Amino acid sequence: MASDAPADPPPAVTEAEYISYESWGGAFFRAAVTADRVLSGVSALSGQPIALGPMGVGPGRLARITAHGGIGSATISRVDDELLSYRVIVPVTLDFEVDLQVETHRFHAELEVPLVLTARALTGVRIFIDVLPPRASDVQATVRAEGLRASIVQRIANVEGELRRFVAKYVAREVEKPEIVRARTVDVAASIDKTWASIAPTSGSRVSADLSEALEADIRENEDRFLDGAE
Repeated sequence: MASDAPADPPPAVTEAEYISYESWGGAFFRAAVTADRVLSGVSALSGQPIALGPMGVGPGRLARITAHGGIGSATISRVDDELLSYRVIVPVTLDFEVDLQVETHRFHAELEVPLVLTARALTGVRIFIDVLPPRASDVQATVRAEGLRASIVQRIANVEGELRRFVAKYVAREVEKPEIVRARTVDVAASIDKTWASIAPTSGSRVSADLSEALEADIRENEDRFLDGAE
């Protein structure tokens, strides 16, 4: 059951709370670009499948690699910089096979792909999350071979190096897809417009109701003046 008790009045704004537009803008930008919000810009990558090959590796490209796996949930940490920059680690898991024509060897790989995300201000009151794609040498990879012979193949075919190169290229391509770029762009002005649009009708009706109540109260308080001369 709704209470008829009047709502508490909003706290009064003091002159000490006023700040410059520039100070407000900087504070707003830092409050808006939090680690969680930045991470959501690349969260669309999580759960994406990866399919590789078959591709040739090793001397003469005689060995053929086929792999399948996926991208896990990324983690984020702040980079100590003048800009609002964050380091994101994207985990990738792959199971793959190396076909040597006469026999096939299987491997399991765990990779960590680093990305540097920087929040940048754009014209039109927009925020864009810029992504620095990784190099193959930036990717950390741990490859586990199934069996001794597979371990030997791993060294001969440079499986780890090929995986780092492929995954770095794959992630760099994925973050530039249109849907990911849209997720990395925040139109602050559009969001403000939507907020005002949702507030205005309610505020207008409240003002109208308050005006009606005030007029009625004033008329009742001064009804004698309105009745003077009515007879």
